[in-house]
Amino acid sequence: MVDFADVVEQLAPSVVTVHINGGVGSGVVFREDVVVTNAHVVRDERQVTIDYADGTSSAGTVLATDRITDLAVVRTARTDLPVPEYRTQLPRPGEPVLAIGSPLGLEGTVTAGIVSALDREIPASASESRALVDLIQVDAAISPGNSGGALLDASGRVIGINEAYIPPAAGAVSLGFAIPAATAVDVAEQLLTEGRAIHPFLGVSLAPVTPQLAEQLDVPVSDGALVLGVQPGGPADSAGIQAGDVVVEFDRQAVSTVEDLLDLLRDTSPGERISLTVAHSGGGSSDVTVVIGAVGG
Repeated sequence: MVDFADVVEQLAPSVVTVHINGGVGSGVVFREDVVVTNAHVVRDERQVTIDYADGTSSAGTVLATDRITDLAVVRTARTDLPVPEYRTQLPRPGEPVLAIGSPLGLEGTVTAGIVSALDREIPASASESRALVDLIQVDAAISPGNSGGALLDASGRVIGINEAYIPPAAGAVSLGFAIPAATAVDVAEQLLTEGRAIHPFLGVSLAPVTPQLAEQLDVPVSDGALVLGVQPGGPADSAGIQAGDVVVEFDRQAVSTVEDLLDLLRDTSPGERISLTVAHSGGGSSDVTVVIGAVGG
């Protein structure tokens, strides 16, 4: 039987509290003098204060942020921080998890639950060509201030960076979300070496297709990713994709939802040529070739 108390005792020193003017969040040690947290925690601040589990504090300098994945890296004045193990393999639904952070400023708070689902995006979030769509959904309590904290597996490995929750006022019960560790590690390394992270980009805004919408648009499909808008001069625009089109295949793989398209897009690289099958408003479909673009967050 897993002793969660031992896990917490071991990992708590690797989770910090991040203070900015008028706000508080959490962070996880990434290197001996670097903390990874959410971009929305540090906002546009360059200087923050870091509180540690041993009761000490130090200054922190925000080195870089990535708005697309909502991640940031902070250099700490302290240089002896314990680096936890990051598990880049995704967990399985049903796995037990612990969340450690500073909800409402209550440092070192631990909550427990399970992985509820994978490959989630936050409901009602903007349906744009974002690189991050594979959030981990958990039922461990996540509250304001938990953002940027650690989501741990039963062995004490970091499997995610806590990002958001759906409040009870929205009718939700225990709906929290975390950025997978693989994404956090990849983006943090890019931010530290390049000062920015690069993501594949289509240049479209998207919405799900419903049978009713398909009838209204007169497209011969009942699912797919509906193109609401196209960025002028972007990859989709250059390929001839227009608002009202529905993407039904991406690189010869079926697209039934917006999430399908964004998942497939995330696995491409800028400059790669990809074939898309597009159903047109008014009937008919065609294959187009898109050269994947790049966007920094």
